[in-house]
Amino acid sequence: MAKASTKKKTVTVEQIGSPIRRPAVQRQTLIGLGLNKMHRVRTLEDTPSVRGMINSIPHLVRVVDEK
Repeated sequence: MAKASTKKKTVTVEQIGSPIRRPAVQRQTLIGLGLNKMHRVRTLEDTPSVRGMINSIPHLVRVVDEK
């Protein structure tokens, strides 16, 4: 039996916008992604829920790298 590859896809996001004067939902989405200060970078597992959060605040985050 061949061993299945368990390498997970990841996506690296950087915060490029400030949460000041943004709706609370957008601030909570940033916190959910592990971002809450400018220019923070996080590498997250590439799942539909993470992609949905990134797509809901494209003006505040930037996708740096996808692997």
